[in-house]
Amino acid sequence: GPKGRDLGPGRGRGMLGPMNVEPKLHHIAAAMADARRARMLCTLLDGRAFTNKELASDAGITPQTASGHLAQLQAAGLVVAEKIGRNVYHRLAGDQVADMLESLGRMAPLDHLQRARMARAGGEDNALYARSCYSHIAGRLGVAICEAMIARGLADGDHRLTGAGRGWAAAHGLTVTGRVPVQACLDWSERRPHLKGPLASSLMHKALDEGWLARQEMGRALVLSDAGRAGFGAMLGMEF
Repeated sequence: GPKGRDLGPGRGRGMLGPMNVEPKLHHIAAAMADARRARMLCTLLDGRAFTNKELASDAGITPQTASGHLAQLQAAGLVVAEKIGRNVYHRLAGDQVADMLESLGRMAPLDHLQRARMARAGGEDNALYARSCYSHIAGRLGVAICEAMIARGLADGDHRLTGAGRGWAAAHGLTVTGRVPVQACLDWSERRPHLKGPLASSLMHKALDEGWLARQEMGRALVLSDAGRAGFGAMLGMEF
């Protein structure tokens, strides 16, 4: 009999004509298919908002060129803009965009040999050790925090917060909201899970407020201070 004729529900040529219900992934792919736009997205992945001029400087392009790139990212729903005073600030459109970018990062090539050479030379990039992943801590430090919580029984093997974990969070003034206050997020550089969710976000904000971690002017790298080593050590029994 004839082949390729099973059109399935909603796929035939009825009165309304052909229907295409697939998401238009090519729009998003086209918006990201430029190294300069990808650089902007990675910069915004740290959760902060930046001006056109700041993003242009970071990407090594003119503000006029950056405006065109940002317009494409906004049209694809990846970035939103907000005017505050005389400046327009750009940020990621939300958690879903951040999750997508982090997932793509896990699929992207990673030069492990270069990383090993940097580590041996004592010059490993701060972002590989600790960085912000939108609103939570990633990198080797993020993975170590996750493993410390599991070891202390604050999270279970499925990376869910335990009863002991809720008491620990309350004792340290950390926010626990929603049905899933913490969950696993596979780290793109470590290939092991760090934690995301309201509790993980609260922990990163606490670390920044206490001076345990410091942001750099641009980029996602977080710098761990001596106070941070002591603070995480007291909170989670971590050794540095």
